[in-house]
Amino acid sequence: MAPSMCHYGAMDMTPYTDGLRREFLLAAEAAGEEALGVAERLVPSLDSAVRLTLLSALSTAAGEISRDLAPGAVDLRLRGLDPHFAVTLPWADPDAGDHPAGAGGEVLPGVEDEGAPARINFRPPEHLKARIEEAAGREGLSVNAWLVRAVAATLSGTARPGRHTPPGDQYSVGWVR
Repeated sequence: MAPSMCHYGAMDMTPYTDGLRREFLLAAEAAGEEALGVAERLVPSLDSAVRLTLLSALSTAAGEISRDLAPGAVDLRLRGLDPHFAVTLPWADPDAGDHPAGAGGEVLPGVEDEGAPARINFRPPEHLKARIEEAAGREGLSVNAWLVRAVAATLSGTARPGRHTPPGDQYSVGWVR
């Protein structure tokens, strides 16, 4: 069983920024002509700040979903000014029976369908434990979720516990002005 990657189209943030712009100008208009004049001068500079705030919210949501989806993941990628989502589904197994189907028609078992959680007593050396905790923190995952993802990736043959970026995709982190 190998992880399956789904890409979703660009998310147009213009309706959201336009809606906020409209609401901001309506609120300023209600405060009077002077406030409206100030608001009209501020609105153009707000666009990039609003987009950055929306991207931050989307990125946080993708991280929270990834923690629950482990060993799958949801990545937010920026292509130009448009955010795109890339979803790595946990497993693809066409012989799995009546499990939900993924974007390509493959069948995906749910984590709860794999049976009740089992407990394993794992005792890594201290230096390895610290590296596991750092890696989990970078991924925004609990140590347990990161270990589940790492083991699932190893057993499925992908051997990459981290998030996958397909060739040709660019992943950037930073501030936009």
